[in-house]
Amino acid sequence: MMNDKKNILLLLAGLVVGSIAIYFWRFELFSIAFLSVRVYDVVDILAVAFVLYSLYRIFRGTRAAQLLSGILILILLSVIVRWAELHGMTWLLSNLSTVWVIAVVILFQPELRRILIYLGQNPFVRYLFRVKNLAMVDEVINAVAVFQERRWGMLVVLEGEVGLKHIKEKSVSINARVSADLLVSIFNPTSPLHDGAVIISHELIESAKCILPLSEEPQGARMKLGTRHLAALGLSEETDAHVLVVSEETGTLSHVYNGIMKRGLDEIQLRKVLNNLNF
Repeated sequence: MMNDKKNILLLLAGLVVGSIAIYFWRFELFSIAFLSVRVYDVVDILAVAFVLYSLYRIFRGTRAAQLLSGILILILLSVIVRWAELHGMTWLLSNLSTVWVIAVVILFQPELRRILIYLGQNPFVRYLFRVKNLAMVDEVINAVAVFQERRWGMLVVLEGEVGLKHIKEKSVSINARVSADLLVSIFNPTSPLHDGAVIISHELIESAKCILPLSEEPQGARMKLGTRHLAALGLSEETDAHVLVVSEETGTLSHVYNGIMKRGLDEIQLRKVLNNLNF
């Protein structure tokens, strides 16, 4: 329900912003002599600057930076010879332009791959196309398998739309990429971080040793639950976070959301839960 309301609000906001942008798109900001500067000119300049800066960040410190400098020099040279009306050089550089395209693809093949990966990992692109980091899902599943086999307790929180800043402030900051080895080392019974929960957000292990609120209604069957399960229920009652719990007594995996606990999940069910989340 919360995601549906958010999508509706985003749609309405997009329509409003789009209508305003269309209205002011050709609005003249100012003019210098015969040169008229409009809104879309400013947007065009900012877009080009953003692309060039992004390329600079990607290529900085790599071998491709020198090759890119050489290509920029050739482009500048082609502009100069056209302005100077040097027809011979213009003809030569024009015929080489088709070769440049092939040369760029060959020389910049690793960098082009990096650019495509960088674009695919952009949070906006991932949200727009619901791209899921399958490698991260596999890491979580592999870690759960280790916990179940060794009967180690686990408490992992997958943060939702409701922020958990008040919990993270009292925890140990990690901010590391999700990996099975890191999760196993954190929840190792000999580790000083194994007590408490781990919070995963934006595909990072942001915090460890997090203290979660216990369920306020430990009645009936809940009276028989351990502290980890009560903490998972307590957090899910207050937020929209999904919580994964492995019992150190039975090795059973549980998924808790919105105050409801589903116990005895297998690998297929866990993968389905993780693939349906946007964290």
